[in-house]
Amino acid sequence: MSDTTGKTIEELRRQIDEADRQLLELLSHRAQWAMDVGRAKQRTDTPTFAPERESQIFQRLNEANSGPLPAKAIRAIFREIISASRALEQPLKVAYWGPPSSHSHTAAMDRFGSCAEYMPTLSIADAFEAVERGHAHYAIVPAENSTEGVIPYTLDLLVDSDLHVCGESYLAVSHHLLSHATGLDQVRRVYASAQPYAQCRNWLRTHLPPTVEFVDVSTTSAAAERCANQPDSAAVAGRAASESYGIPILRERIEDNLHNRTRFLVVGFNEPARSGRDKTSVLMGLEHRAGSLHRALGALERHGMNLMMIQSRPTKQRPWEYLFFIDMQGFVTDKPVASALADLQSSCLFVRVLGSYPEAD
Repeated sequence: MSDTTGKTIEELRRQIDEADRQLLELLSHRAQWAMDVGRAKQRTDTPTFAPERESQIFQRLNEANSGPLPAKAIRAIFREIISASRALEQPLKVAYWGPPSSHSHTAAMDRFGSCAEYMPTLSIADAFEAVERGHAHYAIVPAENSTEGVIPYTLDLLVDSDLHVCGESYLAVSHHLLSHATGLDQVRRVYASAQPYAQCRNWLRTHLPPTVEFVDVSTTSAAAERCANQPDSAAVAGRAASESYGIPILRERIEDNLHNRTRFLVVGFNEPARSGRDKTSVLMGLEHRAGSLHRALGALERHGMNLMMIQSRPTKQRPWEYLFFIDMQGFVTDKPVASALADLQSSCLFVRVLGSYPEAD
């Protein structure tokens, strides 16, 4: 890097302009190579979205970055470069739950960038169905919140769906109280969906009048839409909803846990290749008898599996019988993972791999 000490603003700006020209030239070369990759993928019927490749790119950039741009900025810049390049190969259509500006929409944009085509749906089930029927290439759906735990409906849909989990991402979730009211004492009702309400429950009870009515809605965007023309109402929603519906933020960051994050899953038909830093999601059915879960977990322990999540769900066939969802580190073809899965087969009624995919940061 050249020494810029003592240079005038005009001289520095000329250097920036020259750097921009060189960047544009390099981006054009990159785009052409991406188009060549796209044609090769079409010949071999290879999916356009390759999460393992993108994960490796971000890892390599993170290791090579010496500043002054922070890792977060580098990731945001290259997310858009990759999104634009992917669109040249084949425009992707991504389904998500909720109207525009919902948290699922934000998560989808954060995962696929601004050059994908986004398809809002009325429910998580509709997002799954959009992919199953070929109306979208992928769906991004909420799976787990760091404050309130798993989203049961998403797990239940994975039981019967043919879709694979082919990616994950985390979204830092900040909730705000949106309202045209000028003070908390003027709020008469609050619109909120179940998960955001649960994540802000203590703040809402502490800071709002006890007579406030809480109205359950489907999404944060629906909450904003409902209160947009009601001066005595408020909505628990994100900043994007505030901007989309023109509602001021009455109070910022009202979530009870300031480290609140939601994990989203990308579901589709393709199965990613190994990235070197992966996670495997598994569904298993156990006999309803003493020690079944202990034996299953023992199989994982014997092979040194790092269990990252376990969650039970009713089978909905017989009372008090359960299915178990587990996430563990490693790729399905890694020897420890493959051996652990083989052991599970002998101690479970059935074992189904829902997907192996790059582990998100």
